[in-house]
Amino acid sequence: MGRDPDLKTGRPDGGGAGVGRHPGVGAHGNTRRSGGVASPRTASGKGATWWVPQRLISGGRGDSEVMASSAVKYLSQEEAQAVDQELFNEYQFSVDQLMELAGLSCATAIAKAYPPTSLSRSPPTVLVICGPGNNGGDGLVCARHLKLFGYQPTIYYPKRPNKPLFTALVTQCQKMDIPFLGEMPPEPMLIDELYELVVDAIFGFSFTGEVREPFRSILSVLNGLTVPIASIDIPSGWDVEKGSSGGIQPDLLISLTAPKKSATQFTGRYHYLGGRFVPPALEKKYQLNLPPYPDTECVYRLQ
Repeated sequence: MGRDPDLKTGRPDGGGAGVGRHPGVGAHGNTRRSGGVASPRTASGKGATWWVPQRLISGGRGDSEVMASSAVKYLSQEEAQAVDQELFNEYQFSVDQLMELAGLSCATAIAKAYPPTSLSRSPPTVLVICGPGNNGGDGLVCARHLKLFGYQPTIYYPKRPNKPLFTALVTQCQKMDIPFLGEMPPEPMLIDELYELVVDAIFGFSFTGEVREPFRSILSVLNGLTVPIASIDIPSGWDVEKGSSGGIQPDLLISLTAPKKSATQFTGRYHYLGGRFVPPALEKKYQLNLPPYPDTECVYRLQ
């Protein structure tokens, strides 16, 4: 959502969180699927990748059954940016409006994949790591809703933009007694001991260039975690179109607006689509073929 500062070049970047271990998650962030696989295929039409998940049975957390979808369009970076800008310019959505919808969708997907009653602590502890742009803003909103959903989030926000929107989001979290860390735990084992889930809200879909400090060190620590990682829109460190090149391997991916091409490389157990706000005319123009959200749900499980 929106456009964030590129940490290397200064160019805009878009973008659009006694410990119980999560079954199926191995050391160093590796994950194993439960129940089945999804089948990628490439279809003609603007070079987009399309994904047709097979019907799967859940591993016991969240939904009892995966809601299969077909022909959901996976966007290139250019297409994702075009859709984003059209939402802002043509349809007059504001950044904070879309950020609120996105953050609520992320918290909802997390609650479905990892219900509080399925985790060992009460309330379950969650570390939300936020980047400097709109993806980080999504993480702040997500943390606020997680608190309302019965979790105990803690936020690490090392690079805070000096903008009223982000200052307000921080204040909202502070007023809800959500703590902010002064520094990142330096060892994966410390995070594993303190938290049951980590939310990756660092980089959005338009991030380009090399990852700079402190985020390079943060991603290195995340690579060593045993607890599951939930990534917002794009797993941080991934190429938006090509996917992972030795980066973090989340157990949950929450795609926003529409999935991005990199999601075809996702091997975690849970893939949700969030953000039930796309105008029908915009969906038709970009041939998004979004799935039918059930009832009043704001998320849809793709995998």
